[in-house]
Amino acid sequence: MSDVYAPPDTPLQVIHADHQLLLVDKPPGLLSVPGKGAHLADCLLARVQAAYPEALLVHRLDRDTSGVMVFALSPSAQRHLGLQFEKRQTRKTYVARVWGRLEPKTGTVDLPLIVDWPNRPLQMVDHENGKPAQTDWRVLRFEADATRVRLTPLTGRSHQLRVHMRALGHPILGDPFYATGPARDAPRLMLHSESLRLRHPDGGVGMTFKAKLPF
Repeated sequence: MSDVYAPPDTPLQVIHADHQLLLVDKPPGLLSVPGKGAHLADCLLARVQAAYPEALLVHRLDRDTSGVMVFALSPSAQRHLGLQFEKRQTRKTYVARVWGRLEPKTGTVDLPLIVDWPNRPLQMVDHENGKPAQTDWRVLRFEADATRVRLTPLTGRSHQLRVHMRALGHPILGDPFYATGPARDAPRLMLHSESLRLRHPDGGVGMTFKAKLPF
């Protein structure tokens, strides 16, 4: 995977829209928010705001991760959703393909994470200074050289799923930061935000939104 930013030229995939919420399916290879410099200006936020000028950012996905992202369509909705993420009241599930045979079939990774300053934006496990980070996993099926797994982050640290899977010895396929050798050779990062459960800002009803698995 090269360092040249070449985001996909695909139409906006809207999952749900109402007066407060906009849910979209983010394509892989597209930044959630603009990077530094004009060459990194194209991002999901800009594309969303071209169609929904009032849209406001709530959270992010890594550039190479695909799947469900929510935007707020009012400042009050943004505050409401922001608090849900901050207080861990949302539930996110991801599907990943990881290198090798992940065993046992269910488990929890509990490893604190911190930014690897000399190599940022990379993150690393640090038992003394890291912030708490937990991820539940459940094996969906075994493949030839890989395992398809559902991941549920209980915390929201940067690169959490990617670092936790590598720490288990099963990096996510196609990960340009944390996979090496044949595990890195996949056509994309095999990580997809499959579902997001949240409470609607207008009335607090629990809702679940899903994005179809692309791999």
